[in-house]
Amino acid sequence: MKPPRKSTLLPAQAELVELMQELDFGTIEGLGIQDGLPVLKPRPRVIRDVKFGARKGARPEAGLTDFALKSSVQELMTTLGSLGNSTVRRLEVQHGLPFRMQVEEVNA
Repeated sequence: MKPPRKSTLLPAQAELVELMQELDFGTIEGLGIQDGLPVLKPRPRVIRDVKFGARKGARPEAGLTDFALKSSVQELMTTLGSLGNSTVRRLEVQHGLPFRMQVEEVNA
């Protein structure tokens, strides 16, 4: 079975993938989730990690209109879909891919 592609994502999901690619290394904080989809307006807080002497700039895939999604991106989208309406307090990005996240849970 072929992995899902960027072209199969909903616009909000594709925009989050592009933001992570552009960031490359860093964190996205205060990412709202509405009906399981990322809310990027207003834009969440983006904090870039800078490593001196390392390659700088967006991921090479950022220039492509379509590509196969890595398993970590697939897992992120599935997890966000299960959150319903929530807030991702902190999404850590490494190599333009989701690495780990903290989700703010509200007691019912």
